[in-house]
Amino acid sequence: MNQLDRITQNPAVMGGKPCLRGMRVTVGMVLGQIASGQTMEQVLVDYPYLEREDIVQALRYAAWRSEEREFALAA
Repeated sequence: MNQLDRITQNPAVMGGKPCLRGMRVTVGMVLGQIASGQTMEQVLVDYPYLEREDIVQALRYAAWRSEEREFALAA
């Protein structure tokens, strides 16, 4: 899927978690910052070696993965 060409997985890097461009920055780390209220610009300051498209693809990846399974939410 070329829309996610910046998302990589390698068992030797961060235990195989999805990372950005083979770096030791996981999709989850970036999503955690966005979820806690940081803007893309703030994330880019924290991780100056990332690019805006890395964050966009991390969000796309999370959206894609969330559509993979159905699960019940606690009421």
